Amino acid sequence: MILTFAIGNGMQKEIKEKISTLEGHITVQSFNNNLNQNSKNPISPSDVFIDATIDIPSVNRIEKIISSFGIVRTKTDFHGCYFKGVNYSYNWSGIEKYVLEGRVPNINDSTFSNEILIPKIIANKLKLDINDRIQMIFSRENSNPSLIQLAVSGIYSTGFDDLDSKYIFGDIDHLTRINKWDSESIGHLEIHLDEFKYIDNVSAEIYSNSPSDYDVVNINSKYFSIFEWIKLFDKNILLIFSIIVIISSINIISILLILVLERTKMVGLFKALGARNVLIRKYFILNTFILLTRGLFIGNIVALVLIFVQHFFKVIKLDSTIYFVKSVPVNIEFHHFLIINILVILTCILSLILPSMIVSKINPKDSIKFE
Repeated sequence: MILTFAIGNGMQKEIKEKISTLEGHITVQSFNNNLNQNSKNPISPSDVFIDATIDIPSVNRIEKIISSFGIVRTKTDFHGCYFKGVNYSYNWSGIEKYVLEGRVPNINDSTFSNEILIPKIIANKLKLDINDRIQMIFSRENSNPSLIQLAVSGIYSTGFDDLDSKYIFGDIDHLTRINKWDSESIGHLEIHLDEFKYIDNVSAEIYSNSPSDYDVVNINSKYFSIFEWIKLFDKNILLIFSIIVIISSINIISILLILVLERTKMVGLFKALGARNVLIRKYFILNTFILLTRGLFIGNIVALVLIFVQHFFKVIKLDSTIYFVKSVPVNIEFHHFLIINILVILTCILSLILPSMIVSKINPKDSIKFE
């Protein structure tokens, strides 16, 4: 049970974390923009709106973003992706843990930075390494394409290849200049939350407080199919729990019945000596519960060891193109661990009560002769 919950919960947490790290939990953008990441219609959010949003409980931070589709070109190959422009105050803490080589771009508010952070999947395709230089071409309406020279400062990989292949991180000022926007204009606000479970409530509150020409989109709706898929994990966990409970209950009942049948003569003697049914039932329940407690303790140790090994050594691998993770993620918190153990103990107790009632059916006269 512990392993089942740890894997299911780990998968959900890992996928949610990767998507929110790269795109935030909630996006505030112009109503005229569609759900892709190409910033065509700018917004200029006021300080009042930003301050009111950051004051909403569970909102962790707000990032100002411009993203634009372009073509990354080297001497031998090319690749289309989004250039995600961030400013000097961008919080890299979430992405830094996925950086495999190099470092995040050094962006300041005084000069243009040509440094970029690229995903490993693009680096492999274009045969790029740290400090390699590339060109990126952006189309412009009613104007010639714009070309900028960039240098690779770091390579990252979240293991979510479909998402990784979309984004190159760089200086927002490049896109401000290319789009000919003023310094207050951005493509969208990227809002990060403390906890994913509040995403729908916070989205609704931001939408109610936002200007009429702003749209509020969260990753639940943007990646609807993925989140519907990971919701199935809850049903799978419940199904597996149910099967385990049924099988465990049958085994517990069998153990108790065997104990009673093996000691039928002893039960008869106890009754002949004046022992009540309740006392005898308690004896059998206690003995069976001691056996189950040992099994529970050993099961907990084995489960925790397996979780530890998988968490730190990634023994079981997965195909990231299918499962969005490179290895089986595991995650279990203490209160989950405690609840599972309490449920197991309650199941055991309930399974012991009914079969123990067979003691009251044993006749001392017949059982003493029983062989």
